[in-house]
Amino acid sequence: MAVVSAADRVPVRPDAAPKPSAPPQSGVDAALARLGIWLRDHQTIIRRLQWGVVGVYVALLVIPAILPLPQGAVHIWSNFTLFAQFMFWGIWWPFVLVSMVLVGRLWCGLLCPEGSLSERAAEHGRGGAIPGWVQWKGWPFVAFVLTTIYGQMTSVYQYPRPALLVLGGSTLAAIGVGYLWGRNKRVWCRFLCPVTGVFNVLAKLAPLHYRVDRETWAHAPKARGGVHPVLNCAPLVPVRAMRGAGTCHMCGRCSDFRGAVTLARRSPNHEIVHVAGDMTNPWQSALILFGMIGVASAAFHWGSSAVYVAIRQALADRLAEWGLIWPMEPVLPWFILTNYPDFNDTMTPLDGLVLLIYIGGMALAVGLALSLCLALATRACGAWSWPRFHHFAQGLIPVAGCGVFLGLSGITLTMLKADGIVLPFVSLLRAALLIGAALWALWLGWSIARTKTAAPARRFVATLAFAGATTLGSLVWASLYWKMI
Repeated sequence: MAVVSAADRVPVRPDAAPKPSAPPQSGVDAALARLGIWLRDHQTIIRRLQWGVVGVYVALLVIPAILPLPQGAVHIWSNFTLFAQFMFWGIWWPFVLVSMVLVGRLWCGLLCPEGSLSERAAEHGRGGAIPGWVQWKGWPFVAFVLTTIYGQMTSVYQYPRPALLVLGGSTLAAIGVGYLWGRNKRVWCRFLCPVTGVFNVLAKLAPLHYRVDRETWAHAPKARGGVHPVLNCAPLVPVRAMRGAGTCHMCGRCSDFRGAVTLARRSPNHEIVHVAGDMTNPWQSALILFGMIGVASAAFHWGSSAVYVAIRQALADRLAEWGLIWPMEPVLPWFILTNYPDFNDTMTPLDGLVLLIYIGGMALAVGLALSLCLALATRACGAWSWPRFHHFAQGLIPVAGCGVFLGLSGITLTMLKADGIVLPFVSLLRAALLIGAALWALWLGWSIARTKTAAPARRFVATLAFAGATTLGSLVWASLYWKMI
């Protein structure tokens, strides 16, 4: 059963946007086309690779939860629990994010263990129709926020049992969804995966995509029997209408279908500037502004925040005046709040409450401030337009993605430092990445403004307002390392 969202059904006007810049055919283009066909023709090898990844994933997730927690002078290379922690949070997740920007959602289509298991379950499941509530567009935002906050409450980056609970629970849910709905489909990946929204927006920056020639598709010769062959797209992408890389899993199964689908190069700016404006999604804007910049930055900030300490102290004083002591004691189990007294690492109900207040407050403040800047940019281009507002929000994807990567890579550097490995020029590299992301976002904002108004003065004012959002988003992440704000 194919599901086509309202955004996918938007008609394409010939004069609305140029096609992705197709470079002259060269050895690179031919090699990419052949690579796409190779992926299509070697799905058996890919499936075996996927099972290998599943095996590694299960081992890294389950074994540390069984082993005792590491104590004393242990190292990444001498303790499996620390090794698994480093592989998951220090290598796996940060560089999966990088891969989205470099090669699109190839991780999802070829390697992701959850996607593989969900699709395998769907092969033998009930194959039921997908309920409307599952297709709600707000799930990627809600799932990302809830998972991020819960991970902070249980210290998912530091301990194996919370990691097993969060990631293992997500995997079991993926299998269950695959069994219930969609025959040979990845319903979980398309609608419910906690990181599908993040992967979607980052993949829009990828310089690779599967280009679809609609005219060739429409005039393709029919197979024997007078009918066209049927294409089964696991992530439920309407391939014929596909214009971007956000929902495509880059698995290659559609390559050369009807002679119209080709793995090809494109400008990394093209989808944001020329496609995203026709496929606006308010929930995606919320994910970028309030989720990836707001919630994610607050999740990395709170542990060293003076504001967090001040709020906690004020509430603790008030509770003491009322004679309420239990909220300041670690009375909740580890799967609700961090509770490892043997390691002097516990959270009280008061800590959990202040954590929620801090992350929620910071996310709201940052998201609203960014929204104000984008609203000014929107209004500078003419009469108010929500689609234009959401289009400008897409321009902040480089800053949002860079910030999340820097936050996760901080875990990498912390673990290496604990083992005596200090990488030089880290601060310089962080600054270069943030500045580069900000400049990229600013160029996208300027390019979007050019598509919205022909008046140079309006474009300048809109870009200036957008620059305010870019600066604010960059400073939020920079303050994690340099205490600027």
